[in-house]
Amino acid sequence: MTIVGFHASHEQIAPARLLHAVQRAEEAGFDAAMCSDHLEPWSVRQGESGYAWSWLGSVLQATLIPLGVVTAPGQRYHPAITAQAIATLESMYPGRFWTALGSGEALNEHVTGDPFPRKAERDERLRESVDAIRRLLRGEEVTADGHVRLDRARVWSLPPVPPPLHVAAVSSETARSGAAWADGLITVDQPRDALREVIGAYRDAGGHGPVAVQVHLSWARTDEEALAIAHDQWRTGVLPGPTIWEIDRPEAFDAATADATPDDVARTVQVSSDPARHLAKLAELVDAGADRVFLHHVGTEQDEFIDVFGEHVVPELKVTGR
Repeated sequence: MTIVGFHASHEQIAPARLLHAVQRAEEAGFDAAMCSDHLEPWSVRQGESGYAWSWLGSVLQATLIPLGVVTAPGQRYHPAITAQAIATLESMYPGRFWTALGSGEALNEHVTGDPFPRKAERDERLRESVDAIRRLLRGEEVTADGHVRLDRARVWSLPPVPPPLHVAAVSSETARSGAAWADGLITVDQPRDALREVIGAYRDAGGHGPVAVQVHLSWARTDEEALAIAHDQWRTGVLPGPTIWEIDRPEAFDAATADATPDDVARTVQVSSDPARHLAKLAELVDAGADRVFLHHVGTEQDEFIDVFGEHVVPELKVTGR
């Protein structure tokens, strides 16, 4: 069965309301949830950015479903701190927590005052961070002096079994390199041939574990309203990969997407008022190789979306097979 999850977007919704949304999603039949980990939102219009790690403890206590986070160790987060946070949550909520590790975006990492490295260096830093986190979660003392530096680091409160570490990848190259260390892959919806290429690169390189796809979609009672929501809240989707990683301020994202039309946004966000149309597009992701599908409604009001999709989309998508 396909696992159908709810994506909690900290950039758009205040932490208390986001906690309520995940509780409601669980009640509506969603199997799991995941969240972003941002310091700043993509757009000034979004206007939020709660601290994911504080929020994670609350939502794990308030629900019974598995929960994951996409985060970037190495600059804003020292890998020893990331490992300590992971170990604490897994110790408290065994078997329910996972982490996806990526190389980060300047939007969140620039605050340290250190330069945001080029992609090749970020990838090397990620691999070093993953190695350190793995060793720390095994109870080892770690010293390292590379892109990340550790001095006799040790995590003392450890879970009996370390939780899975997935690779967060948009490109085939990142998915392929992540296969060497990851317990699973999480990527984003994109044109089907490109998505199959990313998933294939991970599997062909020996990547094991589940493949998850996060989908940005917009639903409302009319197509016009759904399109307006997407255009207001998720214009950043029109920017290509290298650009979106390098821009370092919400205001700069707004300036870079000021000329984006609703039709431009509709090419990157799944927009419709018809749950059946959404279901058909989501089923394509399972056909492409996704084991888990996380739904991100890009609007700031989540309750009606959760109720409608919980009734008309989630049950059907769960039984979609490849």
